Amino acid sequence: MELLAGAALGAVMSELFQVVKTGAKHTLSFKSNLKTLKKTLKSVKPIFDTIEKLQEELKELEHQEEEILQFTKKLQSGVDLVKYCSTIHYLNVFKRPFYSKKLGDLDKAIVKFFNIQVQGLTAVNSLRAVIGVKQNGDKLDSIHKSLSIGEYSGFGAIPGVPIGVVGFDQPLKELKEMLLDDKVKIKVVSAPGGCGKTTLAKMLCNDPDIQRIFKGNILFVTISRLADTTDIVKKIIQQLPSSQLPDFHSDEDAINHLECLLKRVSPSHILLVLDDVWREGVSLVDSLFSLNLPNYKILVTSRFSFQRFKPVYNLKILNDQDAMTLFCQYALPDDGSSTIPYDLVEKTVRSCKGFPIALKVVGRSLYGQEEVKWRHEQMSWSDSTSKELLDRLQPSLDALDEMNESSLKDCCLDLGSFPEDQKVSATTLMDIWAELYNLNDEKTYCNLVELAFRNLVNLFCTRQTGNEADRLCNERSVMQHDLLRDLTIHQSNTEPIKHRKRLFIEMQGNNFPQWWTEEMNQPIQARLLSISTDKNFSGSWFPLTLPAVEVVILNCSSAMCTIPEFIEKMNQLKVLIVTNYGASFSKLSNFQILGSLPNLRRMRFERVSLSFLDTPLLKPGNLQKISFTMCEIGTVFENTNIDLSHVFPNLEEIEIDCCEDLLNLHVGLCDIVSLKKISITNCNGLSALPEEIGRLTNLEYLLLNSCTNLLELPESVADLHRLKVLDISDCLNISNLPGRVGELRALKTIHMGGCLGLSELHKLPSSVKDLTLLKKVICDVEASHLWESYGSHLKNLKVEVVKEDAVKSLMRVISSIQHS
Repeated sequence: MELLAGAALGAVMSELFQVVKTGAKHTLSFKSNLKTLKKTLKSVKPIFDTIEKLQEELKELEHQEEEILQFTKKLQSGVDLVKYCSTIHYLNVFKRPFYSKKLGDLDKAIVKFFNIQVQGLTAVNSLRAVIGVKQNGDKLDSIHKSLSIGEYSGFGAIPGVPIGVVGFDQPLKELKEMLLDDKVKIKVVSAPGGCGKTTLAKMLCNDPDIQRIFKGNILFVTISRLADTTDIVKKIIQQLPSSQLPDFHSDEDAINHLECLLKRVSPSHILLVLDDVWREGVSLVDSLFSLNLPNYKILVTSRFSFQRFKPVYNLKILNDQDAMTLFCQYALPDDGSSTIPYDLVEKTVRSCKGFPIALKVVGRSLYGQEEVKWRHEQMSWSDSTSKELLDRLQPSLDALDEMNESSLKDCCLDLGSFPEDQKVSATTLMDIWAELYNLNDEKTYCNLVELAFRNLVNLFCTRQTGNEADRLCNERSVMQHDLLRDLTIHQSNTEPIKHRKRLFIEMQGNNFPQWWTEEMNQPIQARLLSISTDKNFSGSWFPLTLPAVEVVILNCSSAMCTIPEFIEKMNQLKVLIVTNYGASFSKLSNFQILGSLPNLRRMRFERVSLSFLDTPLLKPGNLQKISFTMCEIGTVFENTNIDLSHVFPNLEEIEIDCCEDLLNLHVGLCDIVSLKKISITNCNGLSALPEEIGRLTNLEYLLLNSCTNLLELPESVADLHRLKVLDISDCLNISNLPGRVGELRALKTIHMGGCLGLSELHKLPSSVKDLTLLKKVICDVEASHLWESYGSHLKNLKVEVVKEDAVKSLMRVISSIQHS
């Protein structure tokens, strides 16, 4: 035998390196994983080359043949895995974590082989004084050391560049030259909101020259106004590979810990991007600037000009030509069919003063409008050049008043309730609007789409179920540009506090607004209350009288989130939303006061830790929907003696998403016969459902997608005679459907795409022929053939194949990697 199986292993190594290299350039879904794998392969190449040169001298090591053969097979499986991953769309968040882990396992296996097997061969070779080992020893030791400390792991993915960017080529060139100057450690990009500072930063991070120099060691962090040093350091650490997130005793402790971690990367180049730093964040910049690291640079974007970091790069507004180009992208049809006079377009563009965000928003609001509409909007604008940008954008909000549905503008103004630069779950907004404006789900989603169309929000679809015919995304989020958020808050704050429809409060520490402490006993007529606190808030509240409030939104960042006592007197409250934006879970307290609210219908919790079912006082009798996202709720849904049907007598819907500690469902949930929808998604700790689930005779939707460790569906599921939709997509370990599944006579849709176990079935339960109302099944190509064989029984059935098929070959790849 030749060492390392000679040309056989060499060919596979070369092929793997080529597919990884190609994938790292073109595969958006796993770019970070593939870059890491590429670096690993590149780093072990010198070892491989060295040993190849020694093949003739080490023929006596034939006892290694089996290990080498297994490793060769593993690399070949890796080639197939990388090729398959290149077909997975970057929006497919339910498969990305699964295969991202597989790529990580492959990377670890290569590192392990070269650190143990090859290192062992090299040691033997050294003992036998074979040619050339001494000359290469130092190089091998250096590479092994680099692998062991994770030098080649790389950082997290950086955000991409928006489509249709205009007028940034020259600023990018200038900024890049300044930043790459050896004398420059920090560069600040300053401009008013809406000028494109973040866009320029993203372009810089994705520039080929920057990528070549920093080799993936780029950290991109958005700085919220209320964030402190410790929070930001935790955000940075979360982007570092294989780094634990400790508890820090102080800001200084956090900075010191970060410096130690980044020194692991030295002397490689590091770029830290701090996006949208406010005046309050200058001390944070100082702390990060002081890190003693070679080849370390910081890029700051801010509305403020931090002159202490001279020279500041002041990003200018777009020139007339670029402004016209950008505006026309949004305001005029591509085919040149517009009849709007050029001089009117030109005047409108000038009114936007070169601000990219204003050009986009105003352009979108005028798209498809008649000339008279354009002239009306133009006449409403003052010719004064001193008018603030908020006034320039005001017509975009005013235009919403002209919609037949007056709720659209209200929906837009409600977006000021959430912190800047934060994605908000679309279902959160839909819950608010459903109760405030009496809208159904379809109408609330239509409002979201309309606001996105007008460029007033960015609507993200992170996962699509079925095909585009389904229209609605299963997972959606919304983000509002900070300038537009300022506009919505400005619009809401024009009224006196007592008469405002929305009351937005942002607090730093325990600094309550002056009006609160002076008039805390005076009633305020707001229907919506939003309070944002930072991590230094103690949790002690002053009284507040809001008899008309229907929605309360608490945005917290501290380790303890205390529900204000004054909520107990809000008899009109319908929706409560508690979201933690801190770096770790926030423990929820004072929950029992919600039990006395007669009209509370919806509650949503995100990134909080709670065990409120131990509180016997909780009886929100009219609650219809409760949602948990990324929460610690394991103790809540363990088997206890609590009668949940008594606690939630009218509950119709429960949502649980990304709750990793959910291992068991409280069997008492099966006694809440009012339930119509259960959605448990991305909960990888859940392995089984209670057999008693068949008691939920009114259940219409059972959504279990991406619960990867769920092994089976109980036979009692067949007793859900009103079930309309069953979603088990990407439940990787479910291997069969219940034999009595045919008893689900009301079933209309089944989602089972990505179920690797089900795709291996040779047959479906014979009872499926009785699903006479079944209209649609979304599945993998192998399962589609099984369903099509029942076409004579299921006359109305349409089988849709998910785009990513070839599951059988993929399973073989995964199995090979797992067992080798």
